[in-house]
Amino acid sequence: MGRRPSFTETELLEAARRLILEHGYDGFHLKLLSQHLPGARSTIYQYFSNKDELVAACMKRVISKVLTNASSIDETDTLAALRQLLYIYMEESRLHQLLGDAYKIKTEDARVAHDLAYVEQAHSSLKEQLARLFEQAQKEKLLREDVPLPVLIGTFFNLISTPNMMNLPARQWSDLLFQTWIGGARRK
Repeated sequence: MGRRPSFTETELLEAARRLILEHGYDGFHLKLLSQHLPGARSTIYQYFSNKDELVAACMKRVISKVLTNASSIDETDTLAALRQLLYIYMEESRLHQLLGDAYKIKTEDARVAHDLAYVEQAHSSLKEQLARLFEQAQKEKLLREDVPLPVLIGTFFNLISTPNMMNLPARQWSDLLFQTWIGGARRK
């Protein structure tokens, strides 16, 4: 019987996420990760056999959380749903930075290919939800019709990277940005 690992898979994936965001895919390696976890580097291999497998699992974990939260939104009030979606996206505002390196991952391993396929499908589902909500908001005449949908969606996404110079709590910051955005996008 083997010894109990010094850290859980969740702790491993969270540490990997932080380091990938800090160092990028190219600067991230298992030796670096082991320096930020208790125990021996060999413990990492009890969970993942290589860097690509670990990074793909990390991407899957992050987008899975976003997808779960986004899927639970009540879409009957379109503007409230968009406000909630903005908050969810802001909670994981660096998701696109993490996913931006997906093309670098070697997909020969079945586990890696499976995780990356999940990430791609989840990303498509999130895009479909966003497009559906924006189209519904325009139908309900809640958003200006003279502004093309890609512009409305693009400015909405730019809110996610707006620096919180006021250091407001995340929910309050998200609500303030949404109010600013909708004030300029609302149909007169």
